[in-house]
Amino acid sequence: MDTDEKYMRRCIELAKNGLGTTYPNPMVGSVIVCEGKIIGEGWHLKSGEPHAEVNAVNSVKNKSLLKKATIYVSLEPCSHFGKTPPCCDLIIENEIPSIVIGTVDPNIKVAGNGIKKLIDSGKKVTVGVLEIECQELNKRFFTFHNKKRPYIILKWAESLDGFIAPISKLEQKPVWITNEFSRQLVHKWRSEEQAILVGTQTAIDDNPKLDVRDWSGKNPVRIVLDQHHRIPEGHHIYDKHVRTIVLTNSSNAINKENTIFEIIDFKQNISKQIVDLLYKHQIQSVIIEGGRQTLQSFIDENLWDESRIFTGKTSIGKGIKAPFFPIMNTEKHTYNEDELRISRNYD
Repeated sequence: MDTDEKYMRRCIELAKNGLGTTYPNPMVGSVIVCEGKIIGEGWHLKSGEPHAEVNAVNSVKNKSLLKKATIYVSLEPCSHFGKTPPCCDLIIENEIPSIVIGTVDPNIKVAGNGIKKLIDSGKKVTVGVLEIECQELNKRFFTFHNKKRPYIILKWAESLDGFIAPISKLEQKPVWITNEFSRQLVHKWRSEEQAILVGTQTAIDDNPKLDVRDWSGKNPVRIVLDQHHRIPEGHHIYDKHVRTIVLTNSSNAINKENTIFEIIDFKQNISKQIVDLLYKHQIQSVIIEGGRQTLQSFIDENLWDESRIFTGKTSIGKGIKAPFFPIMNTEKHTYNEDELRISRNYD
């Protein structure tokens, strides 16, 4: 394995420690090497806290070694003042002579300016080591800045006979199609993404909390469609425990604690309006959990990046059909008899 690639892979490993906690910032890992030995490591954990390069430099015990070291970083060092000072300045101030970068930052505030600043200061800069892997690491961040919308994940569970729910239920709670292991995995996914979205009928029928109660992590922002304000005030969506954005057409809706109302035109392309609003709210990723009509609207518009579809071992017999979905780029996993199919949309 190429030496630069070896240390860049380590940067990627470190960066993954920030999955779900760095929003709106990207995940970044950094490694500092001197004479073939790692002398410092770091990653970005949370927005407003030190970046990966800062943590890596701070972890070096003998700072004099920095003057003959190489710093590896999975994403171009920032060159602007945000919540923290520019990492380029830190590298220059510590006289680190060589910088190896995984990929250019797509954020217009950086976008090559960090690389230029380092080169102009006389540093040796190498760019594009494991570039595809580094971009995949931050697929949410790159989608947000390049496509001006969040990374969209479609998720649902269907029965063996192709239904996502029975036609009617006795209680306002979910009807479980999958087992407890699959459900826990879904809560892990929720902790990794910035938002979660459901339609009106799902919110009414299931009264979901849309939280991560079966996993450790931050609850996603809840996004819910409620055109005519049909969801009862006593439902979990309105419990104020988690930041919630309600999409409605009612101009009388008043923002409350942790609950924001946004007006959209339900007669126009709803899915496009949704992603535009999420972009406005700086949301980089969203899991769309249904129901069928909501999911199908995103599928029909080809407005998705990834799908995660469970098939349970039970049959419903009669109910609400699963969305019609083209099979593509699919990988399969099994969780105690539940089958999970994951697809990617590269269009």
